[in-house]
Amino acid sequence: MIFALSPGQAGDGPQGRALLRRLGRPNRPLHLLMDKAYEGNETRQLALDLGYIPVVPPLKTRVQPWQYDREMYKRRNEVERLFRRLKGFRRIFSRFDKLDVMFTGFINFALIADGLRCVNRP
Repeated sequence: MIFALSPGQAGDGPQGRALLRRLGRPNRPLHLLMDKAYEGNETRQLALDLGYIPVVPPLKTRVQPWQYDREMYKRRNEVERLFRRLKGFRRIFSRFDKLDVMFTGFINFALIADGLRCVNRP
């Protein structure tokens, strides 16, 4: 897993493409569930070039919309639920930490705590 911190005013598309480049090519084709903020041609093409299967609905204003796996896209809610659980840690949603390294460390801690909580559920 990789993630990066970016300024609040930074656009999602360029940040997402930078993360994709850091991830590199997967060993096998993987579905890449993306928010509509990443539906631009450049981001989708980079995902295809790297060997991912982009799963993102086209904007309604697209002249040439594409097909996407609607059932797979519904699974994006799992990611949204993870972010919701992380926001349960006040230290994350309030961004108390001044240093990126401390904030990143606490995000890792929160992810571990969430993973352990999920393992212990019946």
